[in-house]
Amino acid sequence: MEETDLRLESSLWVGNKRYRAVLTGWHFNWTEVDKKNRDKKTISVPVAEVVGVEEGRVKILPQKSVKDTDKDFTVFYVKRSSSGSSYGLLWTLGRTQFSCLSRVLRDQWAKHLRTALKTHSPLRPNRLLVFINPFGGKKKGRKIYHSLVAPLFELAGISSHVIVTERANQARDHLLKKDLTGFDGEILHGVIGRTQQKAGLCENDPTVNLQPCPLHIGIIPAGSTDCVCYATVGVINPVTSALHIIIGDSQPLDVCSVHHATALVRYSVSLLGYGFYGDVLAESEKYRWMGPLRYDYSGTMVYLSNRSYAGTVQYLPADPLLSSPRDRTRCLSGCSVCSQSTERLFSTSSAKGLLYSSHFSQFSSDSEGEWVSVEGRFRCVSLTCMSSSCPKSPLGLSPSAHLADGTGDLILVWDTHPLEFLKFLYRHTSTQDQFDLPFVEVHRVKAVRFSLPPDKEDEGYEEIGSSGGGMDEEGMDYIETVSRTGSQKHLAEGGTGREMTNEKITAPFLCGLCCSKAPTVSVWNCDGEILPSKEILCRIHGQLVRLYARGIEDGAAVHNCSEENDKCERDTPDTPTC
Repeated sequence: MEETDLRLESSLWVGNKRYRAVLTGWHFNWTEVDKKNRDKKTISVPVAEVVGVEEGRVKILPQKSVKDTDKDFTVFYVKRSSSGSSYGLLWTLGRTQFSCLSRVLRDQWAKHLRTALKTHSPLRPNRLLVFINPFGGKKKGRKIYHSLVAPLFELAGISSHVIVTERANQARDHLLKKDLTGFDGEILHGVIGRTQQKAGLCENDPTVNLQPCPLHIGIIPAGSTDCVCYATVGVINPVTSALHIIIGDSQPLDVCSVHHATALVRYSVSLLGYGFYGDVLAESEKYRWMGPLRYDYSGTMVYLSNRSYAGTVQYLPADPLLSSPRDRTRCLSGCSVCSQSTERLFSTSSAKGLLYSSHFSQFSSDSEGEWVSVEGRFRCVSLTCMSSSCPKSPLGLSPSAHLADGTGDLILVWDTHPLEFLKFLYRHTSTQDQFDLPFVEVHRVKAVRFSLPPDKEDEGYEEIGSSGGGMDEEGMDYIETVSRTGSQKHLAEGGTGREMTNEKITAPFLCGLCCSKAPTVSVWNCDGEILPSKEILCRIHGQLVRLYARGIEDGAAVHNCSEENDKCERDTPDTPTC
């Protein structure tokens, strides 16, 4: 139906003010009319962003109340506002109560609005499978869902089957074994395995082009941090995420599969980090009683321990003509880079499989000239499929990373002086370019492999404060030789001329406060979980899943007459926000 096709028009009252209300194919508008029948201000709500319509004077949050009056109906819709401390827009439940001249007209408006919702919002879910982590959000996960989210689902006519998890991987096991017929989505990342199982594909094979998941995934943030919500919606807010689910927003998302030898270890959608980020997670597990503060404390302790780790990183670069991690662009709602990637990703999938297969079967083969190898000591090695932004780092680990272009950003931080590394960490909290440092590299990649030196493969992670021998504290200098087909770091002990390879030990920074022995290996932090393997192969799968999200909205582009909405509600005391 065209925008100009008229569906319904009549006079309605909001409080004591008369409005001319018009429902067209795609918008519901109401315009204030003065005593001389002149138009004043217009409020316009897209039909796709109408959450629900109820007869009577209805209130949903914090508690539902209904005054069943014959001539009134209430429209609930998405209302945007600035989130203040973040780059995204906060979504709340807008509410306007309309009065009609007759009950017949009231029923006509309610019927037409509901019909428009079904016609112009075909992707809205009808039934959801919800998993609740009872330990999330300081053990407030259940309360957040039942007090804030469930009432919104009920308003929108969405039925939900709720499962409160009692053990690790319970949600994954349920999705693999149970019949999901009739469900439109889940409130959890975990349907990838089931999709591949039904398609007859082997997840353990890194050369396989995985099947995109048909069901959508919704994430309701209930913890202290959730970078997936922050990077795909722009805020960490349960109501905002619930409203994106209700209206059926759809955002494709790249996923990184992580393999060890010939087995799948885990999927990652945000951060895969070795070195500093792995150490912080490992140390924080000892201080869970501290809550979110454990990350700040553990980060400080790990920084003071001044660690670096030897390893070899091999990566397959993405096409630099398509995008770059240094182009200073941001992946926002309607991103052109991600949109243009869809056809490219799915039209060349078979050719990509041959490339990965050849590389995996004989990784050191010179025939794979596109692969690049770097070797040396690193403060941290990170791979992210999105910006990985969060409230403490508003622009994220890689500000120009894209959500759905089939690539990831590989960040290599070479060993350096502790104060230089602190500068790198500090820049994550500001708008300064954290890549504009001589010891930092960033590459847009399609696959990555990390391996340890031969004599370190069987060693385990050494916790801060563990017992052990002393450390060599003599000064070290770097002499680097790097090439595009491979590089090595040669380490020379200052003043002696004695050549060293990967045996350099970083002198601790205020070591006596933190540790007595330098660990030789770190652990991998995979979306907040510690991986059991050190040597891994990672592959980026473009647009493998779809989230109930739309990307971070540009506040200037989607102003949506919010000021008019605010003024209207201020002028009408009987129409609070929720």
